[in-house]
Amino acid sequence: MPRGTILVVDDDRNLLELLGMTLRSSDYEVTTAADGEAALELVRNTVFDLSVIDLKLPRTDGITLMGDIHQINPGMPVIILTAHSSVRSAVDAIRMGAYNYLEKPFDPDALLMQIERALENRRLHSEVKRLEGILEERYNFSNIIAASPRMKAVLSLVARVAATDSTVYIHGESGTGKELVAKALHFASPRKERVFTAINCAAIPETLLESELFGYEKGAFTGAVRNSRGLFAQTDGGTLFLDEIGDMPLSLQAKLLRVLQDRQFYPLGSERPCEVDIRLIVATNKDLEEEVKNGSFREDLYYRIHVIPVYVPPLRERKEDIIPLAEHFLKQASEKMNKDIKGFMPLALQKLMLYDWPGNVRELQNAVEYAVVTSRMDLISDECILPSKEKAAPSPKPYREAKEEFEREYLTWVLEMSRGNVTKAASLAGRYRADLYALLKKYDIKPETFKK
Repeated sequence: MPRGTILVVDDDRNLLELLGMTLRSSDYEVTTAADGEAALELVRNTVFDLSVIDLKLPRTDGITLMGDIHQINPGMPVIILTAHSSVRSAVDAIRMGAYNYLEKPFDPDALLMQIERALENRRLHSEVKRLEGILEERYNFSNIIAASPRMKAVLSLVARVAATDSTVYIHGESGTGKELVAKALHFASPRKERVFTAINCAAIPETLLESELFGYEKGAFTGAVRNSRGLFAQTDGGTLFLDEIGDMPLSLQAKLLRVLQDRQFYPLGSERPCEVDIRLIVATNKDLEEEVKNGSFREDLYYRIHVIPVYVPPLRERKEDIIPLAEHFLKQASEKMNKDIKGFMPLALQKLMLYDWPGNVRELQNAVEYAVVTSRMDLISDECILPSKEKAAPSPKPYREAKEEFEREYLTWVLEMSRGNVTKAASLAGRYRADLYALLKKYDIKPETFKK
């Protein structure tokens, strides 16, 4: 298999022949053209990895031809061959998109080295683009599973605020997908081409967390044998996600507050401030209002980060998402384990729906992966779902009892949201006000109880 396909364009037949022999001997597939028109015809019909073009050509020049080629194949590297008197033009060619230039007469080894570097550079660039595409697709809103109205409302809010630079405060229980929401925010924002950096404030000791975030100067402390750029500096222009910010020590909270206020910080041991331009997203599974009251979290920092609150509900409050998520994890795990599992048996689905999932989406993913590993059939049975929780799985309630329990909880929720305003509650529920009054009477729920 050839190392790459190369187009060589030069009106010197002897040079074309020499270049062809040199490149073919190094396992490249070579096509030659003596003028611009022939070269363009070849590019229209063949995909080349790289082209080597002489600056001086009949009826055109190498720079013009390069521009025409890039109209057809924008990513193809071009190496310009030039005589000594045309070096200035060759430098202009680099400014206009050429990979590099070689001055005639040139060493064949130098040309081979330039070609190898250009192709490797293109390969790396393509790989980066591919990975960015995968990330962007994975964290695109359309690829986040949200069948429930509550999660759809979360994504709707996130979509509206993504284009801004406002700080987003994501709160919810562990395992609900807060980091997934943060990444979706980043990839839907104008900063999506820049870096997304995440750090779990609860997982790193206080002394290390400070140096991780702000960096340090050589000699700042024992073991600081070189300068180190912290995550704030590394994320300049991008998005920084501080997970479990409720576990950040008070001493660091003060320093974070200064960064948010002044958009600059001092690395450990440095007297020179560093300015940063970042979009901050924070997440917590704690009630930070309570943490403020008991003195574990700074009130001024709380109000600084609590700009756009996004609540990610637990899985037990969005049952409609359980089956779509389980099917998604089943497909992932089946591909990973190289097993052909087609789906879940009805009793397995029932078991998934009846369980409360205290570990939320993360627990569901683990349970499905366990089921895939242990299943000996092409359908997941209920025996493979949460076998250690067998006694905890309740029997299904009668339909009427389950429906009444849901209606009572739902009415309570919409009245809390509307603060006892029945007209607003009916609008939230998408029901006529008379229908809502009938349900309130049925369950003896008094709206005035919810007025504040």
